Amino acid sequence: MTTLAPPPHQEDARRSHRAGPPADGGVAARARRLFTGPEDDPRWARPALWAILLLATALYAWNLTSITGNTFYDAAVYSGTKSWKAFFFGALDSGSFITVDKPPFALWVMGLSARVFGYGTWQLMLPMVAAGTGSVAILYRQVKRDFGAVAGTISAVVLTLTPITVAITRDTNPDPILVLLMMLGAAALMKAVRNGRLMPLVWSAVAIGFAFNTKMMQAYVVLPVFFLVYLWATNVSLGKRVRNLAVATVALVVSSAWWMVIVDLIPASSRPYIGGSTDNTVWDLVIGYNGFGRIFGASSSVGSQGNGASFGGSSGLYRMFNEIMGGQISWLIPFAAIALIGGLVLRGRAPRTDAKRAALMLWGGWFVLHFLTFSLAEGTFHPYYVTAMAPGIAALAGAGGVLLYRAFREGAAAKWAWVLPAAIAASSIWAVVLLQRVSGSGTVYTVAEIVVAVAGIASVLGLLVGRFTHRHRLMGFAALAAVVALLAGPAAYSVSAATSSTNGTNPTAGPSTGGGMGGGGGGMGGAPSGTKSGTKPSGSAPTGTRPSGSGSAPSSSSNSSTSSESGSESGAQQAGGGGMGGDTQVSSAMITYLKKHQDGATWLLAVSTDQTASSIILESGQPVISMGGWSGSDNAMTLAKLKSLVKSGKLHYIMVSSTGGQGTNSEITTWVKAHGTAVSAYSGLYRLDASDVS
Repeated sequence: MTTLAPPPHQEDARRSHRAGPPADGGVAARARRLFTGPEDDPRWARPALWAILLLATALYAWNLTSITGNTFYDAAVYSGTKSWKAFFFGALDSGSFITVDKPPFALWVMGLSARVFGYGTWQLMLPMVAAGTGSVAILYRQVKRDFGAVAGTISAVVLTLTPITVAITRDTNPDPILVLLMMLGAAALMKAVRNGRLMPLVWSAVAIGFAFNTKMMQAYVVLPVFFLVYLWATNVSLGKRVRNLAVATVALVVSSAWWMVIVDLIPASSRPYIGGSTDNTVWDLVIGYNGFGRIFGASSSVGSQGNGASFGGSSGLYRMFNEIMGGQISWLIPFAAIALIGGLVLRGRAPRTDAKRAALMLWGGWFVLHFLTFSLAEGTFHPYYVTAMAPGIAALAGAGGVLLYRAFREGAAAKWAWVLPAAIAASSIWAVVLLQRVSGSGTVYTVAEIVVAVAGIASVLGLLVGRFTHRHRLMGFAALAAVVALLAGPAAYSVSAATSSTNGTNPTAGPSTGGGMGGGGGGMGGAPSGTKSGTKPSGSAPTGTRPSGSGSAPSSSSNSSTSSESGSESGAQQAGGGGMGGDTQVSSAMITYLKKHQDGATWLLAVSTDQTASSIILESGQPVISMGGWSGSDNAMTLAKLKSLVKSGKLHYIMVSSTGGQGTNSEITTWVKAHGTAVSAYSGLYRLDASDVS
């Protein structure tokens, strides 16, 4: 077995770099190194990093004003700018009737931006773009530290050009914040592995705790490999490793649970209903809807949403390669898998505390755990979830690729002459297969297919000829051709995601390949099978346009029809995704009517689902009650609660199903129709006053 290490002069350079800057550096020298990099770096390294970060920012922020985002989360952010109570709880409405189905950390980040700069498109997207670019920078630094500037550069480019990462970073779903926090946790963990100190490990746990408060149990997918890497590779005694992990576990529990504990300790009458839960507690949301319900499918916590498998195709090990998911994430999975195995073999005889093997274990475990979790999950699954897997793939492509290239070029064992070419060939062939699926969708994909095929063949042949004829320059050119072959396909999809409108509730990159259903917040509804990503499906909630930054309520006239005749429903758009009120019509004219006759009520209207409520909130700027949560299955509104709100004058208008046959609480529908006054101009709309409550 051949174990290759960097040349001694590189190790010495790295040691001098770790020791800190020269004593005479000064502020000017530090500022210069920020742009030029450490003196021991290749001269091209730092300019290349800045170019990659600029590319990432451009992809994530291109044509920013065209981004609509997820109206579900947009409405919650808007409500949080109007009420600190709604801000803290992550309530959908500023009256704090019900929360969204996620913890609020990502909403807080966007909400603070909106409070500082005003509510608008770029204000909400600013934290997302920063999070996406920040994740690229962190990955570069982590991979470069152990495997050199070439590996770090490749990893950064791969993460930047991961199609689903581009798509989701151009949205207001919480995933970019989740990934950034997990990356911070990984960086702190590796620092703890290297120096054996406790505090970096504690900060790693705190970062994962905040990630938990962004998207709950998904943040914990990486925990097993975090624990394993620290326990295996840290250069301190076993007893100290165990003690440090125990302390870090306490930090993890505290940083994860503090918001949940506070919310669950507050009496239900003094806080919003916890959206997505079955018993109005955050704990149920954690272990049910956002926990085991995602893994095992239908349960009491998932309710009418079913298992949601159609969002990303059927569960199974092939899911990441199917027609929905393949173009989003799988381009470099063959290469990454081979690089992981090859890299671990190459470091097989290294000491237990070897930093390179520890890094391979971390990123390999990150990739494998996410792959298995997302592939086998039988619950609600959206394609954009897999952006969390992208850092693992990118790190393995860079670090593992450099290790394989070094073994290919310098290794004495003949077997290494075939591993790198095989890895390149595997991913190149898979890229051609992916591009053939969509080659009829546009010239760019056909061109990309040709580029991948030609560059892939040139790379494999160039590597083999160069190796057996000892022409190192030819091998170098072949390696560059491999980069082109492996990145041409993802680049085409990423540019597509950056230059076309996206489905805010279920963003994906590239052309339609069939099957992906949209739906934000983990619920059903949105684009039907085969709908092109970026188009608004029939029957989905109208997308409210954000205000320009003045803090005023948005106008969504482009998405919700305004009638010139008072009371007319002509052209009104269907709103609601099922549940009570799912077949009613909501128009701008109706919203104008409601605002005119609000009569001091806290809530403008009560509707059945979050989709309808969020659209009206963004259209009107007023709080709207979602009685049934995302899918209409939440038990948030009871008849007694509704009567109390009406009697106190906090609510006058309720929208129910015009057919009366659909809804989570037929008792409410029956009572409203029996005691309310129908507003004849608007189907399903009823007015109730205190005198109507017996």
